[in-house]
Amino acid sequence: MGGLACALALAKEGFEDIHVFETASNLGFVGAGIQLAPNMARILDKLGVWKSIEKEAVRCHETSIRDGASDNELAHVELDYVYKTYGYPHMVGHRTSLAGGLYEGCKAEKAIKFHFSSALSGIKTWSPKTTFTVTPRNGEPYTVEADVVLAADGIKSNARRDMLKTLKIDADIIDTNQAAYRIMINRSDILDDPELLELMDSETVVRWIGEKRHIIAYPISNNTIYNMSTCQPDVNFAAAPSETYTTKGSKPAMLSVFSDFCPKIQRLLNLVPDGEVCEWKLRVHAPLPTWVHGSLALVGDACHPTLPHLAQGAAQAIEDAAVLGVLLGKLPDSSPETINKILQVYEKIRKDRAETLVEMAAASGRELHLGKGAAKEERDKQFEELKKKGGRVPDKWADADVQKMIYGLDVMNIADEQFEEMFKSM
Repeated sequence: MGGLACALALAKEGFEDIHVFETASNLGFVGAGIQLAPNMARILDKLGVWKSIEKEAVRCHETSIRDGASDNELAHVELDYVYKTYGYPHMVGHRTSLAGGLYEGCKAEKAIKFHFSSALSGIKTWSPKTTFTVTPRNGEPYTVEADVVLAADGIKSNARRDMLKTLKIDADIIDTNQAAYRIMINRSDILDDPELLELMDSETVVRWIGEKRHIIAYPISNNTIYNMSTCQPDVNFAAAPSETYTTKGSKPAMLSVFSDFCPKIQRLLNLVPDGEVCEWKLRVHAPLPTWVHGSLALVGDACHPTLPHLAQGAAQAIEDAAVLGVLLGKLPDSSPETINKILQVYEKIRKDRAETLVEMAAASGRELHLGKGAAKEERDKQFEELKKKGGRVPDKWADADVQKMIYGLDVMNIADEQFEEMFKSM
């Protein structure tokens, strides 16, 4: 998402020679559901692609936080206020719709050229211009020179690896001891189950929580697919190489993990076809001292991968891209020194915010996954108070104060308004 958004943001600022190197052979997108928060929608709208994405999305009117074992509701939060307050509703959609909307926006820009089956395999030189090696899937490696490199190459980023090596910085990937199943249930599979159809037809985000585990679920694709994303202790990756991020899962193992959850969950999980269970390892890395070196900047998961508990991973990558577009559009000249200063401004605007949300997502997960003990009792008291008179929501994603912090900031306006002062201070 970060790479597509970077390309589109730069094209909208008038850049004429933008190259996107993509490891995949095409953008026949796969993936599961994704939350389309207002801070993301605002940027997509400014980039001219929100309307097409919105057409296939589902508007969330409420969220229900429930005990996984009993299905009893712990908290209920109305979300209609989000549109009134921030100008965009909270919506959920299919990752394919988001990526496809960005890709179609890019294809409409003559300045953007795609190079598929082509991975950035290493940085060769950092100055005066950045040069890097591109390794095609079927072909010989070749060298590319660029005025600016925006490396949105994910948590396994080769650009980050080489930058940190050059700067003699250690920032190891951190094992979170968590993994996730991502599940999509088709409407046609539940036509004979009124209780599950009610979930499909709702406009509700539901989170079922239990000790060290949760499931978050919502309808997508115009209520034709019920998307479920889980989080549970990592078992299957424990002995796997550090490069391994996905593995073919076992349906009996998945059912065992959530065996004490309510019958509704059991029926949903049993609908997953045998042989189609896939498990993702959830990894992050230590905060980096810098995201920038020379004329290269890291973007998205390459510099601030996050746990999914705030649903802000893609949104923060798109915020990165939007800020870079605004700032690079203000370049007074194209010297390497000036480009580096612009990229330092990008880091100054983005780094604290992104890293704060990474830590907040981790903290939210810790609170949701509490087992027996005083901390869980205190959390459950907060849920009870919320029911009676409102207040703090232990699930930070649904908390109004957290939403204000995330949704209420227009990063493009910040970049525009603060550029001159920040640029002079560099």
